[in-house]
Order: sequence, then C-alpha cells, then structure tokens
Amino acid sequence: MATTSNMFLYSLTIKPPTGITQAIIGQFSGTKEQQILATCGSRLTLLRPDPNLGKISTILSQDTFSIVRSIASFRLAGSSKDYILVTSDSGRIAILEFLPARNVFSRIHLETFGKSGVRRVFPGQYLAVDPKGRACLLASIEKNKLLYILNRNAQAALTISSPLEAHRPGTLVFSLVALDVGYANPVFAALETDSDQDGRPDVELVYYELDLGLNHVVRKWAEPVAPTASVLFQVPGGNDGPSGVLVCGEESIAYRHSGQDACRVPIPRRRGVAEDPTRKRVVVAGAMHKLKGGKDAFFFLLQTDDGDLFKVTLDMRGDGVGNQTADVERVKVKYFDTVPVATSLCILKSGFLFVATEFGNHHFYQFEKLGDDDTETEFSSDDFPARFDAQCQPVYFSPRPLENLVLVESLDSMNPLLDSHVTNLTGEDNTTQIHAVCGNGARSRFRTLSHGLEATEIVASQLPDKPTAVWTIKRRSSEEYDTYIVIAMPGETLVMEIGEEVKQVADSGFLTSVTTLAVQRVGDDSLVQIHPRGIRHIHNGDVNEWEAPQYRSIVATATNERQVVIALSSGEVVYFEVDSDGDGSLAEYDERKQMSGAITCLSLGEVPQGRLRSPYLAVGCDDCTVQILSLDPDSTLERRSVQALTAAPSALGLMDMTDPTSGESTVYLHIGLQSGVYLRTVLDGITGELTAAQTKFLGLKPVKLFQVTIQKRTCLLALGSKSFVGYIDPERGFMLTPLSYEPLEWGWSFSSEQCEEGIVGISSDHLRIFSIENVRDALTQKSASLTYTPRQLVKYPDQPYFYTIESENNTLAPELITQLLDDADAASDTPNSILPAEQFNHPRARGRWASCISVIDAGGPQVLQKLNLTSNEAAVSAAIVSFASQADESFLVVGTGKDMEVTSSPRQCSAAYIHVYRFINNGRSLGFIHKTKVDEPALALAPFQGRLLAGIGKVLRIYDLGLKQLLRKAEGAVAPQLVVALRTKGSRVVVGDVQHGVTMVVYRHETNSLVPFVDDTVARWTTCADFVDYETVAGGDKFGNLWVLRCPENVSAEVDTGGGGAAREYLHGTPHRLHLAAHFFTRDIPTSIHKTNLGGQEVLLWSGLQGTLGALIPFVAREDVDFFQSLEMLLREEEALALTGRDHLLYRGYYAPVKGVVDGDLCERFVGLERVRKEVVAAELGRSVKEVERRVSVCGFSSKF
Repeated sequence: MATTSNMFLYSLTIKPPTGITQAIIGQFSGTKEQQILATCGSRLTLLRPDPNLGKISTILSQDTFSIVRSIASFRLAGSSKDYILVTSDSGRIAILEFLPARNVFSRIHLETFGKSGVRRVFPGQYLAVDPKGRACLLASIEKNKLLYILNRNAQAALTISSPLEAHRPGTLVFSLVALDVGYANPVFAALETDSDQDGRPDVELVYYELDLGLNHVVRKWAEPVAPTASVLFQVPGGNDGPSGVLVCGEESIAYRHSGQDACRVPIPRRRGVAEDPTRKRVVVAGAMHKLKGGKDAFFFLLQTDDGDLFKVTLDMRGDGVGNQTADVERVKVKYFDTVPVATSLCILKSGFLFVATEFGNHHFYQFEKLGDDDTETEFSSDDFPARFDAQCQPVYFSPRPLENLVLVESLDSMNPLLDSHVTNLTGEDNTTQIHAVCGNGARSRFRTLSHGLEATEIVASQLPDKPTAVWTIKRRSSEEYDTYIVIAMPGETLVMEIGEEVKQVADSGFLTSVTTLAVQRVGDDSLVQIHPRGIRHIHNGDVNEWEAPQYRSIVATATNERQVVIALSSGEVVYFEVDSDGDGSLAEYDERKQMSGAITCLSLGEVPQGRLRSPYLAVGCDDCTVQILSLDPDSTLERRSVQALTAAPSALGLMDMTDPTSGESTVYLHIGLQSGVYLRTVLDGITGELTAAQTKFLGLKPVKLFQVTIQKRTCLLALGSKSFVGYIDPERGFMLTPLSYEPLEWGWSFSSEQCEEGIVGISSDHLRIFSIENVRDALTQKSASLTYTPRQLVKYPDQPYFYTIESENNTLAPELITQLLDDADAASDTPNSILPAEQFNHPRARGRWASCISVIDAGGPQVLQKLNLTSNEAAVSAAIVSFASQADESFLVVGTGKDMEVTSSPRQCSAAYIHVYRFINNGRSLGFIHKTKVDEPALALAPFQGRLLAGIGKVLRIYDLGLKQLLRKAEGAVAPQLVVALRTKGSRVVVGDVQHGVTMVVYRHETNSLVPFVDDTVARWTTCADFVDYETVAGGDKFGNLWVLRCPENVSAEVDTGGGGAAREYLHGTPHRLHLAAHFFTRDIPTSIHKTNLGGQEVLLWSGLQGTLGALIPFVAREDVDFFQSLEMLLREEEALALTGRDHLLYRGYYAPVKGVVDGDLCERFVGLERVRKEVVAAELGRSVKEVERRVSVCGFSSKF
C-alpha cells in the first residue's frame, strides 16, 4: 500500500480519553503523600488526592504512544519512592520514575522480552510485583511467563536481571498476583486452566516460587479451585497476616493457601421485588487495606457486577493462650455500600476511596466509618462447606443508600462516548459546541461541551453605580491575604476591608473623592494611590501628595512594589523608585521622557527575585507603536526596541511566565489593541528586543490585560468581547483559552482566607469574585441525565432540541416493573419500591429490553419528554427526515427491533419496525403517527431527497410517508453483509458495512434504482463515515483506525453522466475501487466523524469510545507539510517521548502504514523537551527553538474552536 498522498492532515487530540482501564496507588514523588496512577488509553495520568479539601487534581498526563497493557508499582529496599513498571505492545518492560522537579515521567530502564504487538502468547497482559520489590512476573494469556529480579548495582542504580522462564504449554491464565511472604523467597499465584481439555476445563490455583539462592523458578504448589474462578486478591503475610489469596468466582469467595484449610463464603444476592433471585454475581474489582493491629488487622472491599461493595475479613485461630496464629479460622462477608461498577478500587491511607469506574464519571469517596457497628447481616464461612464443588444455599441482603462512604468529588468522564453532534447554538462567529451522549445505563448523560475554562463563582454583588476599575491590595508585605478591595467609580472611590465580612471603611487613608487610576503597595508597608491629579503616598497614617503639573493630568500608570511610572497628558513619562530610607517613599527620576505621541498604556514587570527593579518599561502610544524603555540606572528611559502595530494599543502586560515542566522562565509582552486584536511577543532579557509575535482576534471591543495567579502560576486575563485566560501548558506551551463566565470589563487577583486564589472582576454594575480551579481541561461541560444507554443523537433543524434513542439489554422495562410492584403490593400489606437506578442500576432480566426516546433542550440542558417503547422493542437508529410529499415537514424516524438477540450470530429478532413521530410545539415534544414492519432492524437511517433512506440488512431502501405506514419506493442490495452507516450528498450515498468497508451508491432517477459504483479494497469494520466532499469520504473502524477514501475523478465524472455502474461478478463487488488518501491509528474506536468548522477552519472532528475528541486539520501550504513531517521524524527518535520503547511509526501504522497524516500530539511534545534536546532538534530543522515552538503553537492554537 502506498504511503504517499496528495492530501495531508494534522492529527490533534482536543480531549484525551477519560476511561480508566487500571489505577494503582503509590508514593511516586518521594514523599509520604500517596498519588494515584491511572492508564487512560495510551496515556499515563498521575492524580493527587487532597485529603484536606477532599479533591483530586491532575499532576501530569503523558502520552506513551503505545498500548499500555498493565502497570504496577514497586519500591526497592532502602528507597524513599515508588517506581512504575509498565508493559505495553512494544514487547518490552519499562521502568519509569516520576520527576517532580520537571513534572514528567522518565524512563530509567527498558528490557526487551518479545515481539511488538498484543498477542495472547506474548507476556505482559498480567503483571505482578513482589511486595518487597525484589522480583516481578510477566504472564501472557497463554503459555508464557517471564520472571525478572529487581536490584541495585554498585553505583546504586536500579538494575533488572535476565528473564527466568516459567512457561507451560497449553495453559491459559485468568489472574496473577504476588503473595506477601515477607522476606522469604518470592511467590506468585496464578489461576490457570489447561486449554487442551474437553468440555469445561478444570481451574487450578498455582504457586510459582523464585529461589533467590539457586536463581530459578519452580512450580511449587497447585490445587483445583472452582471452575468459575476468575480473579485473585493478595492476602497480607509476614508479620501482617496469614499470606495466601482470596479466590473469587461465580457466587463464591474462598481463602486458599498451601498448608492451610480452605474457607468459602457465598456472595450475597440482592433482595427486592424486581430482582431475579436466581442470578449469580461475580467479583469484578477489589482492594485490600491494612490497619494497625494484629495479624487480622486488614480488610478487603470486593465489588460485584452490580456495583455492591462487600467487606471481607479473616479471623485467625488462637493458640490457646490468647495469641493469634497464622492459620485462618473463618472468612466473613457483609454488605458495605453500593458504588458504580469499577475497573479499579484504590483505598488511601488518608481515609478515601477512589473508584475508577468502568463507565461514566470517576468517583472520590471519604470513609465515614468502616461498617463495624452497623446492623448488616454478616455471613461466615463456618456456615458453608469449604469444597468448591459443594452446593451453597444462597444468601441475600437489602441494598440501601450510602452509609459508610460519602461522595466528595466526581471526575468527569465521557467513557463510553457513543455519538456526537457539532453545532453553534449561540450564533456567535467561530463559537462551536460539541453535544455528545455518553455513559452506560442509568448513569448515561447528554453533555454539551464548549471551549472555555470553567469558573466557580463565589460572590456576585450589585453596586450602586457602574464601576470603572477594581483592585485588591495588602496593607503589609508580611500579610498572607489581601486587606482592601478598592473600587473606582466616576468621581469617587470605594474602599472595602476584607475580613469575615466585606465592609466599607473610611480610615484607610485613600482619597475617596477622586476616580482612582491605580493602587499599589510599595516597600514593606506603604500604599500608593494614583488619580488623574496626582499620587497619594500613605505610610503609617502619614499622607504625602505628589501633584501633577499644571494643565496636565495623569492618563496611564504602571506600578510594582518598588517602581511607579505615570504618563501625563502631554506625552511625558515620569519615573519613580522606592527610596532606600525604609519608609517606602518615592523618589522621582530627574529627567522625563517625552514620547512621540499620546501615551495610551504602560506596563512594568514584577521585580525579579534578588533584584532592586524591573529592567524594562513598555510604553504604548497612539501612533500604533509600543516602545521598550530601559530602567537600568546607567541608561534610564533609553529606548531599546520598537514594535509597530496595526492599531493603537489599549493595554500592555509585561509578565514573567514560567514553564511548569522545564522550569524555564520567559518574559512575554502582551499587547491589547483598540481593534480587538491580542498580540504576544517575547522580550529578550538582555537586549530588550521583541521577537516571535503572534496574534489572535478576541472580538470588536478594545482588549484589556491583567496579571492574575492561578494554581500558583502567573497567568494573563485578557478582556474584550469575551474573557480569555493565557497560561503556559506543559504540553502545548502558551495557550489563550476563553473563560466560560459572564463578560468582564475589569479583573484583578483576589486572595482571602476563604478563597486563596481568586479573581475579582467587574461585569456591568456587578462586582464578581470567582476562581478557576483547573486550566488543564479547556472544555466546559454541562450535562443532563438520561435513562438508558444512548445509541444515537439527532438534532432538530432550527431549534436547540436534540433527540436520543436509548436502549438497555437484559433490563426490565418500566411496564414490567410496575406490574411486579402491583403484584407485590397485592400480596403484602407493606408497600414496595424500587431503589434509585442511578446508584443501584436498573433491575436486570435476561432477554428483556428497556428502551425510550428522549427530547432534550440543549440550553439547560434538560430532558423535556421521554417516550418509553413497549412490547420488548428497542430503538437502534434514528434520523430526522423532511418529506417532500408533506410540504417538507420534518419527522423523527426511529428504527426498532423486537426480542433482539445481539449475542447470537447472525442477529435474531421476532419483528422489526420503523416508527414515525411528528414534532409538536416546535420540537419540544413528539407525537406518534404510525410504524411500519420491515424484514430486519434498520440499523441506519438518513434523509435523502425529500424521502427516507433505510439500511435494512444488506438492502438499501427508499421510503415515502403514507397515511398508515411508510411506502416503499425503491431498493437495492448494496452491502455485502450489514448496513451500519449512511451519509448522503446530492444523489450519492455512502454505505458503511459492518465488516466490508464503505460503498458509494448513486440513485438513478430515470430508472428509480440504487446502483453501487465504487467500493473499498480493504474489508474495514466500519463504525462511522461522513462525506468530506462529493468524491471523498472519511470514516473509522472498530480497530481504532481513521481513514479517508477518494473516488477516482474519471469514475466520478462517468457516474454523473449516467455510466460507471455496470457490475462485474468476477470482481466480487463494484466495477471500481476507492483510493486511500489518508490512514491513521488513533488507539480509540471512532464512534462519529463530522466535517465542521472550528476556529474559522474546516476540520474533521471525530469522537472515540473512551471519551476522546480529536480533529484532523488539513494543511494549506506544502511548506507546512514539509516542516511538520521533518519535525515528526526527528521527534520519533527522542527517547524521552518513547516511554515504553514503542516505535512511533509502527504504532501509528498498527494495521496499515500511516499515510497523509502528521501526528500533532507528537509534534506538540516538542514544547516539553529539555532545552538541550530542543536545540538539537531545532538545529536539525535549521530553525530557532522559539520559531519551532511558535509554529507548533500556531497549528494547535488556531484550530481549537
């Protein structure tokens, strides 16, 4: 397959995947603080729980550019921090270390053990580490196991031995853990079965021991366990417990260890009217926590597939004199609480539980109690036989709301993201919202995502008059929080003191009868107030005035703690410095600088640490220039450089901003223009030259700039028609992101005991105080709860209303639940009820479907109407169709199936229908019209030339709307197996087949026929597709590939003239083939793809199942293609970016070679490289580091919304 293309795209991830496949805890920073490490797609994400605030913040999220199979933490003896073991599709085991100073993961060792890829015979699917950090065992699903010894060399560097083999042919592994044996020889436990056995094979618990003296592995012990056993949990050993494992299978939890008697207890089942009493539960996740005490001072929290948590404890036998032995006497289990079904549970020493949920938002709980003093029934293994083949009488419990846990924070997650839609509901230019349906079951949600940082409002207070400016100030430098809020109004100034409550004061020393231009604390305890007629200096109650010259007034000012600069209406610059006498008095520089034009704005940077003054002053004039003046004592007010502008500057901001990753500091000059344009340049700290200018249009209003502090970092607040926040992103460099908040006219930093890092702003006549807690996620989300798992999302043409079809398999429908409740109420005097589905899930019933159609107002968002489907029907597809025969009136068309069996092959159903609904009240509600019976469920529907196009099995049909049912107008067999996607443009249709790629079909009006004329050369498992243009289609498949296919021009022209559709049977398809224009592996399964406009540029926006949002951005110039291809090639060789050792080119070409796509995620990692490596890469490109950073930033910067 050719890898060259005449189409070139830039692949950029807008929102990384949020589904967590595995989470572990450890002390990765080298302190006593515990962190959580999670795998999200190809990314490693480090989370910091804050026990004081009850919140979780993201420290780092780094892409490994590989498929992460398993992770584990370990600590060598004598070490103060935990290291990370990672197995991936690279065929290598990587040891990583987190470097807090640089905020990156660093690879310290890489060991090759096999071929690349994810295969069942390649070790790495299972990973277990000895609790003492001495060895680790890697296992494949079948046959192979490799054991590595971890140690230190003479230089105290971490080393890893050559692998020791523990292979066993024909053996399948279900679970693998390391036993806690103290400092005895390391032992690993595995659940294994013989794949060569006929029927249901036996499952064994097998111990593998590493003999440290002889340096070899032996199969020490094997014992049969329950055939349904699927997961193991380590039991503490040594001085902390009896060692061994918990073996969890269907309906049972058993304790097993060599030399000890087995103990078994059943998993309790739910008790309830709508619960199936015969359904057995399995354990899907769990965690163990040690307490201070004896050998039984630990407990397990095990979770079933319902989400129920059970507390499991072990009782030790006594020795007759009151001491505990290491022998387990019984296992006890009791109901603890119910939380969402998790992939991983992490119990922290600080008393919190992190639940990495399988679907939906991840939850962070705090332990209120450990469930020791409640009334829940406790079940003991003494009452049940220990043999795994003996029958146990089922036991039951009654679920209830949370008692032992309390939810303190929820982390947004869009996994699984099943469909999306891109719109602009605000009507503003270049403002796009992404509407998505995601989640599973009762935890499904409709989400609206808009580009912007989320702000948390703390105070909003209306003022008696419209203010012009606001500042906060500390009375003394030693104070931790601000003392005053100073509000400037026309002709007056209000001074508010910050305490337990904010109140107006009159003894602050500030002059209140003038309009204040600026306030500043200078020295240690002096205050300065600047107003049009002069400067007021306040020190210990003493007031000194500096008056402006006659017939002149102050029009602009810039201040810091040691310098004050004012601009007079005559165009003069007056410079003051804090005197060295200790009282904070100001000394005026002898000379004044006369500028060439009227001065519109000034800016001073903060005084660098260890220095007496800021070295430069920026002056903006109405002649469309900004001049940099020196403030060095030897060259005071001398001009260093000039920046020409396209309009007069309205605001300036000299800011020293630090990259949190590299620690490097850069001085930026931010410039706001009267025309609404924002411009950013880099100021050379030695020469004062301005370089690397970048611009962005922020709206029609003049731009105002302010320096604020967010997460202890210097940030920019830019105010125009909208509010923007500028900050340094560790992965992408400087970012300017909209603020999802009320439009502001002024902003300033605010710090109090209640809000340490806030912003006080002016919006019309309101004073608002708010905070920005997270600058990593530039997408603000609003959501509404749905009832069942959403399958598709469609939008009303002219109104902000969306319609979702939702369906849930093996779930009781509402009418059956109502019937069960009525029957139960009739049989007993006690009223019965169903627990809330959002916490406890919907009641299950095998073979049953629950389905509905929801009408959603995206403005809230909120659900306006819900229509439940009855008779075991489930909605599978939807479309809004405008029928020409009904005066172009739009209708909602829904495809359904009755009694569907999706696990059978082929799929089966007793009946299939297409429902038609009329829109009522401009789309706020729906009215059922009729339904039409069809052969198979219509898995794809689309509007087509005033009629309905339906994909039913292999057949494509055209329907028109009749009085009692849909009327069939045309049909054609166009797909090899099953139509799952339809898109139309003109008379052409793109048909996506479930297994055989896409086919282009043309509709012939003269013969009323659907004719396939070109199809794909590769059998792609299509999940989504959309037209790029009349001849080009983009799509994705279930293996994580994105591709762009193009119809040959001569074929397209021939089809338009009426030819090109003659089938040739020997080709086993259409007479022509699509050409591949682009191909790229994404690591996520694309669920939707749209051609849309983001940031004024047309892009292909796609969504992935794990919550990924990405864009394919077309290159306009060939020069950009050459530059980014060269940069990508150089970055592929950087070891710091290949954490797991995976070859980037092979990774992005997992199933087919990369073609026509540049990996923007890799190019953006250039910003996070060390300075030396940046210079090497830039030198290879023949450019400066700043220029490379600018081009990388612009490509991502201009494409985001």
